[in-house]
Amino acid sequence: MAERNDTQRMDNWDGQGMRKARDASPAEATKQADTAIAAEPSGAAASVALNNGVAMPQTGLGVFQVTDEAQCRDSVLAALRIGYRLIDTAACYGNERAVGAALRDGGVPRGEVFLTSKVWIQDAGHDRTLRSFERTLENLGTDYLDLYLIHMPYGDYHGSWEAMQELLAAGRVRAIGVCNFLPDRLADLILSHDVTPAVNQIELHPFCQQRRLRALMERYGIAPMAWAPFCEGRRGLFADETLAAIGAQYGKTPAQVVLRWLRQEGVVAIPKSVHEDRIAQNFDIDDFTLSPADLARIDAMDEGHPVILDVPDVLEVYRLHGITFEQ
Repeated sequence: MAERNDTQRMDNWDGQGMRKARDASPAEATKQADTAIAAEPSGAAASVALNNGVAMPQTGLGVFQVTDEAQCRDSVLAALRIGYRLIDTAACYGNERAVGAALRDGGVPRGEVFLTSKVWIQDAGHDRTLRSFERTLENLGTDYLDLYLIHMPYGDYHGSWEAMQELLAAGRVRAIGVCNFLPDRLADLILSHDVTPAVNQIELHPFCQQRRLRALMERYGIAPMAWAPFCEGRRGLFADETLAAIGAQYGKTPAQVVLRWLRQEGVVAIPKSVHEDRIAQNFDIDDFTLSPADLARIDAMDEGHPVILDVPDVLEVYRLHGITFEQ
């Protein structure tokens, strides 16, 4: 259990610490990068240690907007064959049953797959979250989750967190976390409860690098998880000149460069694809290392604001509260 330290101070967390390697001399920076990569496992074994000691794979498959059950099942099966061991779904995606079918048919022992799902706004609150959790387990055909997340910082998320702490204490989840919590909501949650989130799944890609938020997360050992590593194809990411030029040095695509950048930043990434060749390509990022100069060029792409989801925008609050479904 990752308990908060009330003596931690909240000043001086502007994200500057995340640029330490960039501020080092070229020789020092190269040595730092080489040391980090030398110690990094490859493929399915590459993982991050969560703040409660649980190991989480660093590259996974996301299934957002994969609403066709057969297509979702086939995508997860392909990912498992390729070597993925992290699968991320959510109650509101409407595909938990398809993910469960793939896990049942995939031939990989349940204990080797890191399975994540989320509770939606309509089920915020203590009792509703517990009921939604039971439906999630039933849909997935499992008796536990590796990671359970609050999907949005709206509604009674404090009640949801109380329920999730109970699930964690009972051993029904291995870790609990949140999604889309910005600094104010994240600090409020941490200071109001006993257990600190293990993960914050956020919009994170070259155009929105969330340095300020990630600096706060780093203080509490909260792992960043990128739900849209390719910015959903916006800003012309797949043909971006900077990413393409970096990739050309290594025979890699802009998408692979982004995933390698996230790997070296210590971020968990869950790219989505329903095409087996692209699922395989997204996993093939262990045979090259971005240089300090490459990393600096990607740093410079940051626009400093979200591209996809502006969480505090009142119109987004209304829109997302309006999404309801039968789980």
